[in-house]
Order: sequence, then C-alpha cells, then structure tokens
Amino acid sequence: METKEKENILPDTEGMSGENNISGGKNVKKKLSKKTRIIILIDEILILALVVTMLVLQSHPEQMQALQEAANTLIEEEVMLQAEELSEAETITFSPKCTAQTEPSKLIASTSIQVDGETFDDIADYQPDNTISFGAGSEYTSSDGVLTFRGNNFRSSPAYGLANMSEYILEPVWTQSTGSMSYNGKAWNGNGWTGQPLITSWSKELRQHMNMYDWAKEQNTLTEVIYASLDGRIYFMELETGKATRDVLNMGYVFKGAGALDPRGYPILYVGAGYTSSQGNARVFVISLLDGSVLYTFGNDDTFADRRCFFFDSSALVDAKTDTLIYPGESGVLYLIHLNTEFHSSTGILTMDPDRVVKWKYRGVRTSSQKYWLGMEDSAAAYDGYLFVADNGGNLMCLDLNTLELVWVQDTLDDTNGSPVLSVENGHLYLYISPSFHLGWRSSSTATVPIFKIDAEDGSIVWQTDYECYSVTDVSGGVQSTIALGRNQLDDYIYCTVSRTGGISQGVLTCLDKKTGEIVWEHKEQYAWSSPVCVYNEDGEGNVLYCSSSGKMFLINGLTGEERYSVKLSDGVIESSPAVYENMAVVGVRANKIYGIQLK
Repeated sequence: METKEKENILPDTEGMSGENNISGGKNVKKKLSKKTRIIILIDEILILALVVTMLVLQSHPEQMQALQEAANTLIEEEVMLQAEELSEAETITFSPKCTAQTEPSKLIASTSIQVDGETFDDIADYQPDNTISFGAGSEYTSSDGVLTFRGNNFRSSPAYGLANMSEYILEPVWTQSTGSMSYNGKAWNGNGWTGQPLITSWSKELRQHMNMYDWAKEQNTLTEVIYASLDGRIYFMELETGKATRDVLNMGYVFKGAGALDPRGYPILYVGAGYTSSQGNARVFVISLLDGSVLYTFGNDDTFADRRCFFFDSSALVDAKTDTLIYPGESGVLYLIHLNTEFHSSTGILTMDPDRVVKWKYRGVRTSSQKYWLGMEDSAAAYDGYLFVADNGGNLMCLDLNTLELVWVQDTLDDTNGSPVLSVENGHLYLYISPSFHLGWRSSSTATVPIFKIDAEDGSIVWQTDYECYSVTDVSGGVQSTIALGRNQLDDYIYCTVSRTGGISQGVLTCLDKKTGEIVWEHKEQYAWSSPVCVYNEDGEGNVLYCSSSGKMFLINGLTGEERYSVKLSDGVIESSPAVYENMAVVGVRANKIYGIQLK
C-alpha cells in the first residue's frame, strides 16, 4: 500500500442516524469463562453475607467497624488473587527456533546492520549495549489508556477498562473538525488507515507542566485524546466532551499511522509521517508533550535504506528498561535507538539525547521494484527479546532483537499490512495475522486471502482459513486490518474484517474459532479496513465494535454475530480504527470529522 489515498470522499453530514437491529448471525450458546463464573459467585456470596451481617450489627458500631475492616481485607485478597491468576495465565514457555519450512534463507536473501553509521560486514559481529526484553502485553505499561496501536506489545488491547453497556446503543456525543492536505496531486482528508487515536489520563501534577489550557490543568482528573491526522495536524481533546485541551499542533506532514505514547508515562509522542510533503521526505517525529517541541527526528533521506520510501505507518514500541525506541519503516529499515531520556515529573524537566542508533535491513528472495517490495507498514509485536513483523513482500519475520539475526520467516503470500497479534494459549505463544491482496501480484482478478494462526515459537502454520477476495489498484482487498482477540466470554474466538469478499465492494466481519479456525459467524456489510475492537461488561459479556466503508459503526454481539446497533457517522468511508476507553470510543473519518461515541 503505497499511499492509502483511496476513494472519493463525500462531504460529511452533521446529522447521524442510529439503528437498533437484532438480525442475522449464528446462534451460539452464551458462556462465561470458568474464572469469571467463580469470581462472580464469590462476589455474590460475599455481598450477601456482608449485607446480612450489617443488618444484624447496626446497633454495634465497634463490631461494624471491625466488619468493614474485614471486608476491605477480603476485597484486597480477591484483587491479589485475580492478579495472581492473570500472571499465571500469562506465564509463557518460549524457546524460538525455525523448522525446515521456516528457515529464514528460504525467503530472505540477505540482512545488514549499521551502528552509528558503521556497517557490519558480518552480522555476527554485532553486540547490543543492553539486553532488550518485553513481558506479556499486560505488562507493557502501567499508564491508563491506549498508548500505542492496539494498546501494547502484543497488539492485543485496543480497549481500556470496561464498557458496561446495558442499552447497547452507540451515541455520538461530540465531534471535532479536521482538515485536508494536498501534495503532488494527492489530497489527504481527515483520518485514514490505520488512524487509531491514542488515549491516556495525565496526573494533575504532570498537567501543570504541560502546554494545556488552564481549565484542563485545573481538572482533578483528565483523560486526553491525541489524534494525528492526514491533514498534518495533531489534535488534543478531552475524552468526555471533545473540548480542546491545547492548541492543535501543525506538523505539515501526512500522518496515517497511530503514533505512540511513551509507556513509562513520560510526556512524549512518537509519530511517523506517511507521505512526502512540501517540507521534504517523510520522517519520524519525537515530540515533547510538555511544550509541543520536536526533540528528535530520523528516517528521512536514509542512505542505508535500499528502498527510497521513507514512510512510517507503524506505531512504535519502547523498551522501558533499556530506553530503546523500536520503529519499523517502509524503507525496509528497522530502527533501534537508545534515547538517553531523562524526565523529572516534579520539575517537568524532560531531556533526550539519542546516543546509539542501530539500523537493521533485509532483502527478500522475491523482492523487486515491481512487486513483493521491501518495507514494513504494520506495527511490530514483541515478546521476550524477539520482534514479530510482517512486510510488503509477504514475509512474516521473527527477529532476535539482541543479535539481530532472523529466527524464522513464514510466507504470508502477499503484501501484509495488518499487524501481528500475539496470544498466550495454555502457556504457549501464538500469532494471528492475514495479508491483503495486491492486485496483479498473484492475480489480476481474485485471489485467496488466508487468515493464519501461527506458532510463534517456530513460525509453523497451525491453521489457515481462506477467503476469496477481489482487489482494486491502490484500494486493496483482503485484510488491511488487525485481528482482535476475544477474552472473557469471547475467549474462544478471534475477529477479523475481510474486505472485497463476496463482491468487489462487499466484506465481512468474521468470527473464527481459535482452536480450529472454523468460521463461527459472519457479519456481512460493505468492505472494511477498520480493525475491530472487543468491549466488555463486568460480567465478561463481550461485544465487537467495527467501522466500514459505508460510513457506519456497528455493535455486534461477540457470541452470536447479531447486530445490536449501528450508527451512520459519515457519507464517506471510515478507514481508521477506533480506540476505546471504558465506555467511550473515538474514531476519525475521511470526511473531516473525529467522533466521540458513548457506549451505552
């Protein structure tokens, strides 16, 4: 996907229509996970016992106080137990290696490393300064919110907190207007692919050092939406009301990707430009959210790159322990940069002085200037010392981040833009991914687009489920989105939007069984590039949000596929992916609007 400039966008309408629908979908028996059932049962017993005891002891204040203290202790113990269960569930046995089929040389012709401008003749000579290691996705950050594309290093958490829906209605409650940018004959409107907003809560202490408006600094709590857009601007809004929290930041470059916030809670935004502008080639910006200043840039005009395409649609990861920024680029270069960051929250002093820049590049066996290009547009996933990233050339790669040697490579068949999603299942690490269909590479009519479950340890295919898809030049069919993992009540399933299947303008949201890849249900609509998001109630009930090229957002019962609600946001397409914070979803559309939507 070279540009993501896709369709003629009709003007947006101020009016939005809502539809309550219960239709279609396979009838699947409702279930709660065993863990959820046990926790709910314990909660109900505790609450009943406490109510009865308090009624009995109303006339005995000292005993009441002792009871309340005991209740607090029980609650704390239950929280600790749940945390322990979560930790045990995410314990992973992981010893990566290749099989005969995933041996890297079958698909990758060569790799090369450069450190601070010095290129290594033998990659075995490379030595890291520090050992990079990522934990499970839940350990990526202690900050509230969605801080990178799909939330964490597993790319598995685009929603933060619980939605706790009771009416199952999607109610738009605010809008923010965006603009457009034109360069070299191309017009960029609103928000496009992947286009996910970032959402986080800043402490009141930290906000005093930020360039926020006074009213935003004075709030006891404030959750901020940060949205980099195609018009070259970065927008800042309060989640609840959509009210601007600070001045719009005009960077002058097209932003297609989501960007990322620092997982340590530092006020830093990492965001890559997705297209060349009048100001020069695209690049990555590292921006201080204290004052909006640019701390560092890189990636433009890089002579180490074999592809002169300096676009960055990926969303970064940061290894907090080693202070390392990890950023794949469409030029085919992966950047590992020691940031040398210092931040003092009490004084609001932030400094950054990158002192080691490591670059890794590769060349595929099928690579040419006509097809199977170099370049990484997806957002890499990571676990332990390993990075999982797909590319434009149909290669899904597992790279050792500390030796920069490939461990295994799997053939995804085609241009792969959806991000790999990691999943721990019975103590084993798996990966879900699916490619697009780039017209003319494999076929000039239709082609098979597989949804893969991959063993992350050796790259072998566990199962694949195939869809037959159409495509259009620069508006590809297949899968452009990132798969959503079900949890809680939906723990047995994954969800994926497949575009241009069943018709050139049609598509499906498909629900697949994690164990078998069997299609459980499909929701048929106009095609979608937007990534689905699973949202949950306190009892574990799960629903799926997604947006389509029809301009609608849908709420789907995650078990049955029944359409619970839809709302028309735009007469143009929606390509971007929502992020969710508790009961609020935020998404931008191509027709120059950002929407805040309450999940009721």
